[in-house]
Amino acid sequence: MKPQQLTSGLDALDAMTGIEAVCCFVVEDERPLSGAAGFLDWRLCGALSKILGSGFFVGAPGDKLLVPTDARVPARKLFAVGLGRSNAVTALGLEHALTQAAAMLSKANVDSVALAFPALPRPVAQSRDELVDRAFAPHFSGAVAVFSP
Repeated sequence: MKPQQLTSGLDALDAMTGIEAVCCFVVEDERPLSGAAGFLDWRLCGALSKILGSGFFVGAPGDKLLVPTDARVPARKLFAVGLGRSNAVTALGLEHALTQAAAMLSKANVDSVALAFPALPRPVAQSRDELVDRAFAPHFSGAVAVFSP
């Protein structure tokens, strides 16, 4: 099943149904967060920005984070996965991050998830959906959705 495409925005975020978690991919050098991650952070009263500012999670490759949403958005959990510096993200790096995210979410017994990506370098952005289809979506029995950038 192809991932559902979601628009980025507060209305789309608030109207999300059938999604139990959101997984944001975060780069080290984008502050404030933009796109769906920025809207999520807004709904969470800056909780993600506070964590990023503390240095506990910075968006480096291999960084992983779980933040409860406290019912501020329909999804119960927010996961974040680091991608490194924005200009250094490669298709292979994104594939690795998607594989790590799928394993993390599976361990957390997440069945349905929406993915939020930062702006990616053009060649990586062009292969993003194919990478999601191949490296991520097969691990989930429920809905998989992707926020537009």
